[in-house]
Amino acid sequence: MLLLGAIACLLSACSPPTRTAPETAAPTTTPPAAPQQVNAALTAADPALLPQATATNGYVGSASCRECHPDQHESWHKSYHRTMTQLADPRTVQARFDHVVLTNDGNRFTLTSRSNDLWVHIERAAAPNSDRVQPEAVDARVSLVTGSHHMQVFWLPNGMGNCQIGFPFTWLIPEQRWVPRNSTFLRPPDAIHRSETWNIVCSRCHTTAPEPHMNREARTFSTRVAEFGISCEACHGPAERHVALETDRRTRGLPAKDPAIDHAIVHPEKIDPARASQICAFCHSMKWYDRNEGWSNSGFRYRPGDDLESTTPVIRPRHLDQQPWLTRVLAANPDLLHDYFWSDGMIRVSGREYNGLIESPCYKGGKFSCLSCHSLHASDPDDQLARNRTDNRACIQCHPAFREPAAVAAHSHHRAESSGSECYNCHMPHTTYGVLSAIRSHEISSPRVAETLATGRPTACNLCHLDQSLGWVAAKLTSWYRQPVPDLDPDTSTVAESVRLAVSGDAGQRALVAWHYGWEPARNASGANRPRGWTEPVLGQLLDDPYAAIRCLAERSLRQAGMPVPAGYEYTLAPEARPPARDAVWKRWREALATSVTPRTPDETASRLLVDEPATMDAEFTRRLSRRDSKAMRLRE
Repeated sequence: MLLLGAIACLLSACSPPTRTAPETAAPTTTPPAAPQQVNAALTAADPALLPQATATNGYVGSASCRECHPDQHESWHKSYHRTMTQLADPRTVQARFDHVVLTNDGNRFTLTSRSNDLWVHIERAAAPNSDRVQPEAVDARVSLVTGSHHMQVFWLPNGMGNCQIGFPFTWLIPEQRWVPRNSTFLRPPDAIHRSETWNIVCSRCHTTAPEPHMNREARTFSTRVAEFGISCEACHGPAERHVALETDRRTRGLPAKDPAIDHAIVHPEKIDPARASQICAFCHSMKWYDRNEGWSNSGFRYRPGDDLESTTPVIRPRHLDQQPWLTRVLAANPDLLHDYFWSDGMIRVSGREYNGLIESPCYKGGKFSCLSCHSLHASDPDDQLARNRTDNRACIQCHPAFREPAAVAAHSHHRAESSGSECYNCHMPHTTYGVLSAIRSHEISSPRVAETLATGRPTACNLCHLDQSLGWVAAKLTSWYRQPVPDLDPDTSTVAESVRLAVSGDAGQRALVAWHYGWEPARNASGANRPRGWTEPVLGQLLDDPYAAIRCLAERSLRQAGMPVPAGYEYTLAPEARPPARDAVWKRWREALATSVTPRTPDETASRLLVDEPATMDAEFTRRLSRRDSKAMRLRE
């Protein structure tokens, strides 16, 4: 067990990955030596080391659905739900394993592919001036891969039953590169990497009907799932009886329409909208898992169509008086709400869309549900929006008064065909954070400056009009919708809100702003794409942010805007470990500005953008950096 446990030690021993960049070696002509026999238990194709996909408890697997429902099976098969978790092999893995070497603070990981197996050779260099015994090098076969849309996360056996430990590097799909796992989350810069356990953390939302079977005394797992990934039965419920009845009907030549067969399976579109939304909420919500539920052993009792609240209640900060059990939870976890919610109770992390939905006026009417906008089978897999719900038609189904473009323009005070007249952009702005991206809020609301002042959450207006202040937004909302005039200090009255937050905001605010600087509708609305672009200096500042995730977002936004990134820039390296990127960006921007013949437009003022007068820019940024909200932030997406 000592040798088998070495892998856990090696994977858990990494210091903050934001301090050290991954080192990638060129492919070699001679593959590493074959694993030693002593490590055979970690490398052989031993079923005991791998969580099992087993048809039990009424589950039969998605293959049983294909014969009768070929179209639905095909559309599901194209979705990212199916690929939430897969067995790792060259067909499912997008990452490079061609003799790649990754290093992190003395840990060295050599990735190779042999036949259809992917391997990691893990070793740790001896610490200087240390007489401590180093863990023995270990070879492990990669077991599982999670994700296929934004990034891929990998899992290795550690020999404790079929426990799967997270590999401390992640493959970013857009960049096609390996990065330290910690650098893909919004976590404090000094956060130590802790290896994750797939069986208890990830399986519950990335597989169908997981049963962790955790042995707390022995600290082992014998996990099994009905199916890897989110399969048909995750939404329609266990299908064993449905399949048996349909098979019997065919065998006996009975009529095709039999209510008993239909009632033996759950059809989300044919049940109560609230219960239909709870099917999605099982994964897409912030719930409380009481240990008394026994989920760490036999899994969750919830099945599609049940009342989710009866087993795993959804945490609702605005209704604490109705959730007395939460008092004890918050006493033991004082940062719980801060890590998931804005201060007014609006959810601020991805994967918890149901928390926003149920606080929306639309939902409270009793007819609105996730299926009002989303479809798994009639949509683009990218966001699962139903084909006729990808624009204002999603809202017009309940708000027919805005069917005509003139009515939309009169309401939005923007051109009918502009991004400012898209309902989503005002009522579902990108104020949620996750997977290195800003994501639309699913709490349908209206922009209000008073809420921004109270919570720090950017208004939808400032997330499009990046060049305008909160005072400008307040004047518009007062003029258009008769909102009360708020009290604003000189900075919020005059300085562009996006610039103010990028320099002085907290880590969550800075992440949202960094993403929006690369969002094309916002760049167009704020004049960022003009020859005398003004966003480059702000993004240069964000390239040196203490948080790795913010640096990643800033780099992406620079590239999306067609701006050069400093040569050799590596976002996973902390600012103190490399030359300042801001200096290089500002130098290039100033040189381009000096040779520009484009005249200055009247609305480009130093007081608003902080970047109009290069001579005073350093002082303006330095002054506001001294006011930055630097409290540690960890958004648990």
